[in-house]
Amino acid sequence: MRCVRTLIIIITIISLNSCKTKAPKGQTMESEYPKGSFGSDLDFLRQKDSVIVLNSKDGNGQVIISPKYQAKVFTSTAGGLNGKSFGWINYKTFDQKSLDAHMNAYGGEDRLWLGPEGSKFALFFKPGSKMEFAYWHTPAAVDFENWRLTASSDKKASLSKSTRMMNYAGTIFIIDLVRDIEMLEPADVKKMLSVDLDNNIKSVAFTTINTIINSGNNAWNRQSGAPCLWNLDMFAPSQRTVIVVPYNKDATGKIATTDYFGEISKNRIKYNNGILLFKADGKSRGKLGMPPNRAKTMAGSYDAQNNVLTITLFTMDAKSTYLNQEWRTDKDPFIGDAVNAYNDGPLADGTQLGPFYEIESVSPAAFLKPNEVLSHRHSVFHFIGDKAELNQIALKTLGISLRDIQAAF
Repeated sequence: MRCVRTLIIIITIISLNSCKTKAPKGQTMESEYPKGSFGSDLDFLRQKDSVIVLNSKDGNGQVIISPKYQAKVFTSTAGGLNGKSFGWINYKTFDQKSLDAHMNAYGGEDRLWLGPEGSKFALFFKPGSKMEFAYWHTPAAVDFENWRLTASSDKKASLSKSTRMMNYAGTIFIIDLVRDIEMLEPADVKKMLSVDLDNNIKSVAFTTINTIINSGNNAWNRQSGAPCLWNLDMFAPSQRTVIVVPYNKDATGKIATTDYFGEISKNRIKYNNGILLFKADGKSRGKLGMPPNRAKTMAGSYDAQNNVLTITLFTMDAKSTYLNQEWRTDKDPFIGDAVNAYNDGPLADGTQLGPFYEIESVSPAAFLKPNEVLSHRHSVFHFIGDKAELNQIALKTLGISLRDIQAAF
């Protein structure tokens, strides 16, 4: 009898522990880490995919990569599992019962798309369709299809995808894509940004090398159209977040296209001696783009509410051809922007995808012959800590003080 009672107690304990570690069907298990922390997001994403985590030497810098969700870098942290999670994740999308016909917005601190989105060579509209939201569809390979993890270590991961796409002109592209993602250490940050980090600053940084290969039998040219690589970084906004885009003030022509989704209100954009400032509070939908003769190889943002400085660094060639991505066919498809920024906000019907904001960079047009390759490098850096030190990093990289960024709006 005593053995039976003991067995019952053991079974009860096992059952209770099982209830603690398994979420009910259709529900997400609660994390032991607070909402908004890296640990919380890691627990959430581990229930959705066998994610890859890259680590810095000290363990404080960490990055989450997902093969299932299009090789996205979902988020990062500079403070370990308890640290702030920097990427924007759209939790509700993971539980939708069916795929969205337009875009499955899972989020992601760095995701890869292919352009052009619009123009007569658009990849997001079928031939002959109107360039309106009802007919806008994100290509499956960069929207909801799995990627293949080909290699991974504590510092690096490599993922790939083979696909085919048709553009608005009816050209079929046979494409291989590769994403090589690597954790960066303070020595790398110093070399790339020319900044010294002391103990008052916590940081995390990673770089992605994005490669497109023409795996078909036909060349991609000005007659067929050509794709481009497109990195988009999604971050959570605050009331005091400002996007910062340095530009060449001595170049000719317009500084930026500011009417992608209707003209951005003038009280949300300011120009300060070669610096474009764009309010990123997630309350007014607007997108801007900067042409290659104006753009530099860097952009960033400062969130004064959370004291986070973000820098993005990317390859850019002012002499190359960049693609027009606007939802129209009456403009030259081979004159476009190299850098973009987006602030989310309510749509006309009052619904909203986010809120989030984006910093984006694109490659030149991939005019590739069969088996030729084009790569685009895009790196992300986050700094958090002593405000005086952050100010020095902002001055050294973006060329503007935190005080001037905050004073813009």
